[in-house]
Amino acid sequence: GYVGGWLDAAGQWLVDVLLAFPGLLLALAIIAVLGPGLPNVMVAVGIGSMPAYARLMRGQVLSLKHDEFVEAARVIGCSSARILFVHILPNTLSPIIVLASLGFAGAVLSAAALSFIGMGAQPPTPEWGAMLATGREYLRDEWWIATFPGVAIALTVLGFNLLGDGLRDALDPQGRTARIGR
Repeated sequence: GYVGGWLDAAGQWLVDVLLAFPGLLLALAIIAVLGPGLPNVMVAVGIGSMPAYARLMRGQVLSLKHDEFVEAARVIGCSSARILFVHILPNTLSPIIVLASLGFAGAVLSAAALSFIGMGAQPPTPEWGAMLATGREYLRDEWWIATFPGVAIALTVLGFNLLGDGLRDALDPQGRTARIGR
């Protein structure tokens, strides 16, 4: 995003292609190629969520590269690498951190969904999605076998979402002043 040109266009094209598919479907296709297992689930979920980070980072860089402090650094003779790593990168990190904390919730759900259908962690590795799949057979008589892993997933996702909301509030100075002014 900072330099532009054909590399930026090619990267955006790749991101657009990856965004054309739902993240879970993309992860399922990657697991079908790599095979089931916890390391492959981590790779697949990571690749499935990568386009959102790339698009957010590019948008942040495009919005910052014409700001006054970047222009001032360019005028005093800073190199492009220095401008990127000293001036632009630190200012793009807070939205990425917030997205990552919110993305952990989606990763937990995706990993549990893949394990639920048998494409994730394989026995004897304990995994909440696999526990849910096993517990559904005993739901009538031993309801707790499926209930507690489901509650653990829900609480983990809620915790990551609350963390993301808290980080967004803490790292967004404009949002803080907007709330104070109300």
